[in-house]
Amino acid sequence: MKGSRILRWALWLSVIVGVGIASAYGLKQLKAKRDAAAAAATAPSTVATLDLVPSDLVTVQTVTLQSSVPLSGSVRAVDTAWVKARAAGELQDLSAREGDRVQAGQVVARIDATDTLARLRQAEQQAQSAKVQIDIAQRQYDNNRALVDQGFISRTALDTSLSNLQAAQANHQAAVAAVDVVRKSLDDAVLRAPISGQVSQRAAQNGERVGIDARVLEIVDLRKLELEATVTAADAPQLRVGQSAQLRVEGVSQPITAKLVRISPSAQGASRAVTIYLSVASQAGLRQGLFAQGQIGTEQQSVAALPVAAVRVDQPQPYVQAFDAAAQRIEHMRVTLGVRGESPDAPGVQWVAVQGLAAGAQVLQGSVGTVRSGTPARLGKAADASAAPAGAAQTDGPKPPTAAR
Repeated sequence: MKGSRILRWALWLSVIVGVGIASAYGLKQLKAKRDAAAAAATAPSTVATLDLVPSDLVTVQTVTLQSSVPLSGSVRAVDTAWVKARAAGELQDLSAREGDRVQAGQVVARIDATDTLARLRQAEQQAQSAKVQIDIAQRQYDNNRALVDQGFISRTALDTSLSNLQAAQANHQAAVAAVDVVRKSLDDAVLRAPISGQVSQRAAQNGERVGIDARVLEIVDLRKLELEATVTAADAPQLRVGQSAQLRVEGVSQPITAKLVRISPSAQGASRAVTIYLSVASQAGLRQGLFAQGQIGTEQQSVAALPVAAVRVDQPQPYVQAFDAAAQRIEHMRVTLGVRGESPDAPGVQWVAVQGLAAGAQVLQGSVGTVRSGTPARLGKAADASAAPAGAAQTDGPKPPTAAR
């Protein structure tokens, strides 16, 4: 009994000693980790530095921007007309086809006029018969007037013969008018081109029976062209007759200059857009119906601006990556954007007015890519860029940083 009791006490004592040793070891490890973290916090840090060359930066500068209004629409001929049938009948002698040139007044087709010719002969015979009746009534009136003078007949008989003469004259005038109507119908059977130009559509064929106002040919005159475009109601107040525009027309390599000549006084019912018309100089390659888009210049403003590519919009608010030369680091700075446009001094580059930056501030180009705010940076010489691999300046991502020495 006594031996077993001693054994139990020995086991409990060994357990207590083991727990104490483990606790002491854990506390020692925890203290070592804390000391290492404190040493790391107090030790001097080595932060990578971004090497820049002058071509990586762009300077905020005052430029003159041409504000503009975007537009798009279709090119169409100012003078265009449809040749329509003015009489019903069978279409004949239609030879003009798409692309053929015609002159104003040229006969382009005819309508079968067999019935019209018969009606014309009938009307002419009726007019001739009415003319004969006038002659008979005139002789009777002359005879009655002589008899009245001699006292052989009464004045009433003379008045009756005068009425018969006047009725015959009226019948003759009506018959002559009927002849004119039939001749007009005969003239309507001949289809003539109303304007000079080229045939763009042929809507009927020889032998077809067409009705009145049926379309036969469309003629367009490409010597005068215009662009019919629409702009938003917000942009319309900025437009004035006489403003110029630069257009890009599909199928035409060079930009085309146009001038605003008319502005519709009313907006479209569904879209509330306003229709405008710009005169386009005729040149080779332009055709009616081609799609065009471009910008019409409104006014010029002198503003502090940057190239649009230097402004980043991957955050809720636009910002730029400014280079602080004094602190030698990159800072993200939010900006407020204004008008956009091209500068006459730098054609082909889109600029945007910015607020929130001082004139002369240096900003990273858009080709440098995204750099973390606070990143150390230093500006090298232009000669350093020549030593860089070809195409390094065009990369979309940030340049590999160089560790500070």
